[in-house]
Amino acid sequence: MGRKIFISYKYADNDVENITDDPGKWWTCTVRDYVDVIEETLKSKTDHIYKGESDGEDLSQLKDSTIWEKLKNRIRDSTLTIIMLSKGMREKFKEEKYQWIPQEISYSLKEVSRKDKNENPVKSKTNALLAVILPDINGMYDYFTYKKTCCSSGCQFYDSNSSLIFSIMSGNMFNHKNPYANSCDVGHTIYHGDCNYMLCVKWSDFVDDMESYIDKAYEIQDNQDNYNIQKEI
Repeated sequence: MGRKIFISYKYADNDVENITDDPGKWWTCTVRDYVDVIEETLKSKTDHIYKGESDGEDLSQLKDSTIWEKLKNRIRDSTLTIIMLSKGMREKFKEEKYQWIPQEISYSLKEVSRKDKNENPVKSKTNALLAVILPDINGMYDYFTYKKTCCSSGCQFYDSNSSLIFSIMSGNMFNHKNPYANSCDVGHTIYHGDCNYMLCVKWSDFVDDMESYIDKAYEIQDNQDNYNIQKEI
């Protein structure tokens, strides 16, 4: 059965690797080009339903309040929120509560009541959450994740305290109530299994097997009582 998927992203962030066929887009490829790949894959190769903004659908001329009502309707009708984690996703000098991405994430995690077409009350459920980490303009992921070389474990590092991401994202990482963890040979904590409610995956892995990562995000959602989910900005 197809799932309804909303994608949250910074449209104009161009600090991403060029994935288009046009070498001239080295400086003009944006996060939207990555979203296009996902949208096309969802439409052509799966029965999932894309609930986000399509390219060419210009909402910029609308008031923020009008845009937000449109977005809320789409988010309420979705069950998975994919976050495109990019190097320039966050505006440093603007409060998070005034930026679209954290608002969208927060709303997708809340259980929101509304009325259906028959005026019966319906409550939305907490969405599954999947962060797709995009390569920067040099094709690197190390602004957020990399393999540690300090010991023999070679464990993966995710910078949940990064100033590049939003606090609601950080709050949904390493938030399992009873995580399975141990120390490596230099004393660092290594987490195993599904320690994050927000599943994180690099674009290079995700694009090759979208379906399995989407399924994994829903598996975590099915066990959401095991997590301290941060829903507020």
